[in-house]
Amino acid sequence: MNDVNRIRAADDDAIAQAAQLIRDGRLVAFPTETVYGLGADATNDRACAAIFSAKGRPQFNPLIVHVTDTGAAAEHVTFSAAAKLLAERFWPGPLTLVLPRRADCRLSLLVSAGLDTAAVRSPAHPVARALLVAARTPIAAPSANRSGSVSPTPAEHVSTSLGNAVDLILDGGACSIGIESTVLDLSGAQPTMLRPGAVTHTELEKALGQSVARSDIAATGQTGLASPGLIARHYAPNRPLRLLAIAPQPGEAFLAFGPGTDSGPGILNLSPRGDLAEAAANLFRMLRALDQAPYRRIAVMPIPKTGLGEAINDRLKRAATPA
Repeated sequence: MNDVNRIRAADDDAIAQAAQLIRDGRLVAFPTETVYGLGADATNDRACAAIFSAKGRPQFNPLIVHVTDTGAAAEHVTFSAAAKLLAERFWPGPLTLVLPRRADCRLSLLVSAGLDTAAVRSPAHPVARALLVAARTPIAAPSANRSGSVSPTPAEHVSTSLGNAVDLILDGGACSIGIESTVLDLSGAQPTMLRPGAVTHTELEKALGQSVARSDIAATGQTGLASPGLIARHYAPNRPLRLLAIAPQPGEAFLAFGPGTDSGPGILNLSPRGDLAEAAANLFRMLRALDQAPYRRIAVMPIPKTGLGEAINDRLKRAATPA
């Protein structure tokens, strides 16, 4: 199947085809509200192994398992009172919970990367939800791109990154949030935010009525990571990044933020009005657009670290880490 035929508008027929592919142990890319995911049957070892192969993904890096709701998740993981509270508040939506695997958990051990926990979330995107219902199985789905590279927010980025490694790409348009889910570990004594995302640290603490620790993990090769997105170099374009830049230097593309910077050749503005939600939605798309000749490097303006800015800065810091 060529790339043109591999991408299908996410109508009922395409979703039915995608669901059958999932049940057959094949790989399907689909949109969520965060980024596009590379999906496989989360209970099928060979299908989950195919995700790692397609992405070139280190096998110590866990996979997020997508489910329709709390009831579906509870078939595989154990919900504490805190987990139930957060699922009720933020599901469906961009929050992943790391919870203990049940003794009778049917999820492939590959999704847990050797741990006694699994990362689960219920996506809000209608195409993702329709696919989960049609497939009748939990779907393991990291971002649909080569491991460590820029995450895909429209369907064509999936095709560019993965080519014929994916059997079908459901095109549901651009992702509304554009940055990966918040990951919260509830398997230990204290809730710990492993990865910032659209659900902010402040929102989590307010919902739980207690403090939430922040993880400072930045792994380069060790095993036992509880969450995806913790590797030191991640989300990276081919060209190096220079952060906290005020203006571009010769030979640099420029990723701006806020008023006062006009777009032009080699210059893109994440949000001319300084809106962090708009900046998050544009981040990966604009990094990809600037990651090309004749530029040798991408300079990035400072982004506020409040609210969603924490997640944006996390992705930029990892993307700027030398290989």
